[in-house]
Amino acid sequence: MRLRLYLLNLWLRLRVKPRLARMKKPQEMRANLARETERHLDPPEDSHFVTASIRHDDADEPIEALWASCGRPDRRKVILYLHGGAYIAGSPQTHRHLGAALAGAAGVRAMLPDYRLAPEHPFPAALDDVQSCYLHLLDTGYLAEEIAIAGDSAGGGLAFALVLRLQEQGIPTPACIVGFSPWSDMRGTAPSLRRNASRDVMLPARRFGDVVDFYMAGHDVSDPSASPVLGQWMDPPPALIMASRSEILMDDATGLADGLRRAGGDVQLQLWRNLPHAWPVFTGRLPEANHAVAAAGAFIARHLGVEPEP
Repeated sequence: MRLRLYLLNLWLRLRVKPRLARMKKPQEMRANLARETERHLDPPEDSHFVTASIRHDDADEPIEALWASCGRPDRRKVILYLHGGAYIAGSPQTHRHLGAALAGAAGVRAMLPDYRLAPEHPFPAALDDVQSCYLHLLDTGYLAEEIAIAGDSAGGGLAFALVLRLQEQGIPTPACIVGFSPWSDMRGTAPSLRRNASRDVMLPARRFGDVVDFYMAGHDVSDPSASPVLGQWMDPPPALIMASRSEILMDDATGLADGLRRAGGDVQLQLWRNLPHAWPVFTGRLPEANHAVAAAGAFIARHLGVEPEP
């Protein structure tokens, strides 16, 4: 194992995982994630950020969002990037470095919505918000085939849940979808939750039920809008799914890929070794994260038809 990866895994196991296991309130996790991101994760050089307020008929209040780019993007194409944080933490600010890096790798811009968080706003508030942002992109002139949807962890699951809802409502679906360690199963029955409980250097499996309760607030955990691994797919868009073989959410990724393939979907499933959960978030710090973001960017560029710069 490379030294940087070894040191990152050690830091996650000795510091981050115990802290997540002890946290009682979502507000603690939000503050900690914001602090650690500000301290350790910087956007790439030549990044550019612009704030925006998204108004849509389906949204009661404007949704704040962050436009992220790097270099000279093709402004006719866009990534709707959904941040992770277990539906209780995270924001465009904590993931702006990843949004900008992925946008740069794809040669486009990325929109990062500040969707509502649980427990103050439980399911389906986050899904409602990101759907409003997708509809906003359509309303402002983007065609569905000019939009990619991507996300990490909870944001990855939310990305697939959004595509499910779009197809159910007869709304054109995006050109492609990318999930980094997507959390796609709320039931807590996936074998990898137990199989990888000790191997996962970041996520404490014993807190799984607590986080589900915060988000679901008594709603049926088998609802495909919360657990898209159970979705009935119809002609799904091409998908790239990345996960680590040692994370507790590995089976969420493989189950999602299986369901998409059964529906005839074009799916690339990449299972990496010895990587932490949602490792692309460490882009700029970890070579394996840089490689993952570059591969995801190339996948998105190909499906959006973005021409590489000369």
